[in-house]
Amino acid sequence: MSEHAIVIDDVTKTYSTGALEVQALRGVSFTIERGDYVAIMGPSGSGKSTLMNLIGCLDRPTTGRYTLDGIDVGTLDDNALAAIRLKKLGFVFQGFNLLSRTNAIKNVALPLFYAGIPQREREKTALAMLGEVGLGDRGTHKPNELSGGQQQRVAIARALVNDPAVLLADEPTGNLDSTTSVEIMALFRQLNESGRTIIMVTHDPETARFAKRIIRVRDGLVVSDERATASLAAHEAT
Repeated sequence: MSEHAIVIDDVTKTYSTGALEVQALRGVSFTIERGDYVAIMGPSGSGKSTLMNLIGCLDRPTTGRYTLDGIDVGTLDDNALAAIRLKKLGFVFQGFNLLSRTNAIKNVALPLFYAGIPQREREKTALAMLGEVGLGDRGTHKPNELSGGQQQRVAIARALVNDPAVLLADEPTGNLDSTTSVEIMALFRQLNESGRTIIMVTHDPETARFAKRIIRVRDGLVVSDERATASLAAHEAT
């Protein structure tokens, strides 16, 4: 196990469309320690989504090095990338991405199914994880029987069920009202305080303020990287 959850070292990403080349990332470097809680912010076209795809092992850098939990991602083939996504990363999306005809336990247990865990064990683990996010009594409910906030809690439980090295959240409150958003961000804070490493992409400054650290990206470069100690203290007081 590496002391660092993530190391991004002089990473670039260039996309080619015919004769046109677009440099989405232009030499990005930073380190995220285990147990940190980082928000990545930036305007549309800043490179933050490209950066999130690279961190999520959905793409590879053009140049530079990305190390996830001690593993050099650039050396992996497609099958190994899929395996590291399953074992090392948990994903939370704006749209929840739950299976509509499947109850909460089975939704949460899905990554364990792909990992080859026996049914009884995976459902027991999934129910325990639902309890961790406050939905221990909603395991047999389908998504249409749950509120938006509850659906996102199911999605968070699913992201955590494999005990990933890093939890990645892409605009996790984008489909929620303001009150529910605060509840979900409070859950993220609770998970981080229990030792989870969290990286969140958001355009919303109010959401980003819940993080311990804010990395701002513009034109494919990191333009600021600051600890959010004042904001953190403010939220702990409320």
